[in-house]
Amino acid sequence: MMDFRNGSTVTAFILVGFEQSSPSTQALFFALFLVLYSLAMAMNSLIIFITWTDPRLNSPMYFFLCHLSFLDVCFITTTIPQMLIHLVVKNHTVSFTSCMTQMYLVFCVGVAECILLAFMAYDRYVAICHPLSYAQIMSQQVCVRLVGTAWFFGLINGILLDYMTFHGPFCRDNHIENFFCEAPIVITLSCGDPQFSMKVIFADAIVVLLSPMVLIVISYVPILTSILGRAPSSSRGKTFSTCTSHLTVVVFFYTSAMFSYMNPRSTHGPDKDKPFSLFYTIITPMCNPIIYSFRNKEMKGAMVRALGRTSLAQAVSV
Repeated sequence: MMDFRNGSTVTAFILVGFEQSSPSTQALFFALFLVLYSLAMAMNSLIIFITWTDPRLNSPMYFFLCHLSFLDVCFITTTIPQMLIHLVVKNHTVSFTSCMTQMYLVFCVGVAECILLAFMAYDRYVAICHPLSYAQIMSQQVCVRLVGTAWFFGLINGILLDYMTFHGPFCRDNHIENFFCEAPIVITLSCGDPQFSMKVIFADAIVVLLSPMVLIVISYVPILTSILGRAPSSSRGKTFSTCTSHLTVVVFFYTSAMFSYMNPRSTHGPDKDKPFSLFYTIITPMCNPIIYSFRNKEMKGAMVRALGRTSLAQAVSV
């Protein structure tokens, strides 16, 4: 779709996605991604429900975990439903405004999750290295401020990156070789020189990804020292389980994000971009509850209690 208003000839984009695959392959992808999306929504929604309703989970760690699950719900809802629709319909066109909105939400939620993961590492540091002062340092007011800070930087960062992506006119090919509007791909479709915008996004990725990584490393060095040096053997298993779960989530999310936004575009291509995009848009949000929560005995107990209350309520209603 072409239009010469505002110096731009592109008013809509076409998401190529998986349209080059055979109909049977697309049907298989639809069924697979629908199952993964449903699992991710169900598990993260369950985490949110349990952490809000179970008084035994009234601690900063579960407060942050609840918000992590909420971010994951927002993240997958921003991209996956549209992809599922495009797997069953032939029209893959998205308007200029829709593409901007989707990209802003991806940036906003993604940046907020990066920062929240760093705050979760700091929470573990205080809990393990300063247990006597934990309740005072990680008060409810502090936790709310930390989550608010993550959201604030996500909202502001989304505006900056959206502007850097769409500030120039678009007059080249409007086909996006992915299943959602991803900034590095959209920038290459701009009429002007995309190098400046790419450099800004690369610099932003360094700050957004590496700064939280530094905080995570700084938090975990004294944690490991404390565990290995002072913690008795009987309590090491539980402490290591909590820390390794968090670190696994960090590695999954950061690895895929770094590949997408910190690698030179010359090393990218549809065959490489799509798997990594799928990884951080649907696989990671689905795995987070399994990795971080379902290995936790307190969370398992809360789920059993929640299921027990549900069964009891159904029995009473009958």
